Amino acid sequence: MHRGRILIVEDEPVALKNLEYVMKKEGYQVVATSSGSNALKLLQEQEFDVVITDLKMRRVDGLEVLQRTKALQPEAEVIMVTAYASIPSAVQSMKKGAYDYIAKPLKLEEVRRVVRSALEKVKLRRENLQLRAALEGYQGKVKFITQEPSMLRLLEVARQIAPTDCNVVLTGESGTGKELLARYIHYHSGRSQGPFLAINCGAFTEELLGNELFGHEKGAFTGATTLKQGLIESASGGTLLLDEITEMSPSMQVKLLRVIQEREILRLGGTEPVSVDVRFIAATNRDIQEAIKSGQFRQDLFFRLNVVALHIPPLAERRQDIPLLSYYFLKKYSALMNKEVAELSEEVMALLMNYDFPGNVRELENIIERGVALSNTGRVEVAHLPEDLRQLSIRTFRRKEGRIPTLEEQEMAYIRWVLKEVGGNKTMAAQALGIDRASLWRKLKKYQLEG
Repeated sequence: MHRGRILIVEDEPVALKNLEYVMKKEGYQVVATSSGSNALKLLQEQEFDVVITDLKMRRVDGLEVLQRTKALQPEAEVIMVTAYASIPSAVQSMKKGAYDYIAKPLKLEEVRRVVRSALEKVKLRRENLQLRAALEGYQGKVKFITQEPSMLRLLEVARQIAPTDCNVVLTGESGTGKELLARYIHYHSGRSQGPFLAINCGAFTEELLGNELFGHEKGAFTGATTLKQGLIESASGGTLLLDEITEMSPSMQVKLLRVIQEREILRLGGTEPVSVDVRFIAATNRDIQEAIKSGQFRQDLFFRLNVVALHIPPLAERRQDIPLLSYYFLKKYSALMNKEVAELSEEVMALLMNYDFPGNVRELENIIERGVALSNTGRVEVAHLPEDLRQLSIRTFRRKEGRIPTLEEQEMAYIRWVLKEVGGNKTMAAQALGIDRASLWRKLKKYQLEG
């Protein structure tokens, strides 16, 4: 796959030939012409990522090429080539939309750097557009934003079991989206017109949890002036999510087991059982098997709840979703705050892609919300991120696809990151790494990081 499509417009034959040679050697697809008029024709016929054009040319000059490029292909970037005497004109052209200018005589390393940077910007812009387009496809009451293959398979299983009315156990770290998946199952089931209720079992004392789940009769205790329906009764015909189910006390587990078996509840202070028709979805961020082994959770209750078990992986194991989720939250909070913040900078996205997200999707959402709140430039920059994330340069100890990476993998990732930080300058990279250029060259060859 080509790394980018470049149009070179230069009326000096030697300069044209040199630029074409260098760009092809970099792996780009190159179209070269010595005519500004022909360049305008090419812009109408073909798509380009970057246009490199001389500023001063006969008949059709670089400014006209710039203007036509912006009109026909607004996503492309234009780099002006100019003699030192024309630099004021080149600066003026940047005000009209040029990405940068390169002064003659050309320094090939500078040409490579500027083109590489321009392509990164084009790539980021196009990814933004693709992500926005992808987000338009997420319709309906419950949006589970993902493009990660393992997550798509999980959602497919969730859709398959949703109509069966079986009880489900959801596992996964805090912030991965267990309640969202529970809602997803509910809205794809035959109960979708019924209520969806949720309770965190770890947020109440045993007495309060019992009152919340089962309700009470009038006069059941001091202050019980009216009959209160519990959540199980209120969820009849729908779905009840019992979040952090492993925090439920043993005696409450016995009562819940009876409800599932008998499909009826007894309100506090009541004598007549009340029939209920509820689908139970239980969720926990703990190892439920360990809780059973330690005696904290009843095995018979687990069997009743665990007809189907679904595990949501942490965000660090589904990195493909980070850009899509980031732009989903960007769109969400831009609308909520009535702000036109439409982009995340390349540096921000790089930091997010290298961060482990101990708080998972919920933490990512908070980061983007903060970024939108602080942004006044139309996009989220590194300065808008939390301090600890801004200080992140490279996450050395991070699991790779669920396993601990090898030392070689970490070294390769670190060298790649250092090269990016110094704009590909190998002398500076060697200095930063604390090795000589020969040692760096050997490592680049070993890890196939050249080219």
